[in-house]
Amino acid sequence: MAFLDFIFGPKLYPADMSKEVQSLVNELVNIGIKEDYLSERPGNGYNAQCRHVRTRAIGKRMDEIGGNKLMQWAYARVSKKAGKVAASHLEYAWTDVGHWQP
Repeated sequence: MAFLDFIFGPKLYPADMSKEVQSLVNELVNIGIKEDYLSERPGNGYNAQCRHVRTRAIGKRMDEIGGNKLMQWAYARVSKKAGKVAASHLEYAWTDVGHWQP
């Protein structure tokens, strides 16, 4: 196993969580493409700080599963699939969620 970790990097989450993690990442990307992680006004799925409520819940769950490393991996996937602007909004939306450090 150490050899595979050396080549592919350590596993960011337990194998039995793979389906959930992929689902969360897909949902996160879709939010970035179709809605946005930030809003100009609170309400309609955005909290008092104008951050997407479901996005923050996804971040919290990812932190529970794999900590900041998993959150950083998801952030990189968002940047690749939804774009750098969306990723910068996600970075701000995840402020104070779990152990988030970009």
